[in-house]
Amino acid sequence: MSRVLVTGASGFVGSAVLRALLAQGEEVRALARPSSPKTNLQGLGCEVALGDLRDPASLCRAMDGCDDLFHVAADYRLWARNPAEIIANNREGTRNVLEAAKQAGVRRIVYTSSVATLKPHSDGGDADERDRASFDTAIGAYKKSKVVAERIVEDYVQQGLPIVLVSPSTPVGPRDVRPTPTGRIIVEAARGRIPAFVDTGLNLVHVDDVAAGHLLARAHGRIGETYILGGQNATLRQMLAEIARLTGKRAPAIRLPRLPLYPLALMAEIAAGLSGKEPFVTRDALAMSRHHMFFSSAKATEQLGYRARPYAEALRDALGWFEAEGYLS
Repeated sequence: MSRVLVTGASGFVGSAVLRALLAQGEEVRALARPSSPKTNLQGLGCEVALGDLRDPASLCRAMDGCDDLFHVAADYRLWARNPAEIIANNREGTRNVLEAAKQAGVRRIVYTSSVATLKPHSDGGDADERDRASFDTAIGAYKKSKVVAERIVEDYVQQGLPIVLVSPSTPVGPRDVRPTPTGRIIVEAARGRIPAFVDTGLNLVHVDDVAAGHLLARAHGRIGETYILGGQNATLRQMLAEIARLTGKRAPAIRLPRLPLYPLALMAEIAAGLSGKEPFVTRDALAMSRHHMFFSSAKATEQLGYRARPYAEALRDALGWFEAEGYLS
């Protein structure tokens, strides 16, 4: 039996990958920072290695004796007092993890990238793996950081590391402890605190389908190739309407223009700079919302056998978990 290391195992996507591996009966070691909440690791009975992506020695210890690696961990913030910190964390963290894997002789690596590294189509059509963004065209520190990290991964592929890349779209579902930016939208909408919307769109996918796609990529993915792990496209209005239907609330019907929201976003960022609490809306988020961020998972479907359930089921499971954990109180 192989031993598998999962980085970011206490996080939203990482914990789903961890559970999928355990369900297959695999021996799994979970890498988590000492300061990370361990809620998603409780009761699983897997080995936990404490470490940090910025600490190469801890990564080498965690990698020791492992055959396969799922590098899921990332600094997933759409705002920070110092945006350069996000870029540095994802750049150096990726480099440190892959260098440790290289030294350990890991036989198979699945790297979790993101559709953040892709450029949405201006006409609202589905982007795919060929629509690559550059550092200059990516909006915001997080997207720029994932572009930089992906180039590092490609360099290691050229060095002979057996890496398959997967790019989740917008995962939703249970165990979103933090919660993620999308999870925050779900929570606020379920509490009736989003009375209006802007014209934008997302590709929503159940987090457990993303996890299943990771395992399919390890089994069937081609070295150096990228696979989008998405679900269904939906406008923000459709997403909010579905949340309203599931929670018995009235769906927002007011469409807001973006331009007047920029001063509000600026004030929110200034307040966040003082409090340290991530703002609900940012100027980068408004800039991103100009695009319908729609994507195609056709390549993963054809080459990996990937499938995703309807996004309404993902929202239902997310709301059920948030309700059970007291987020909607």
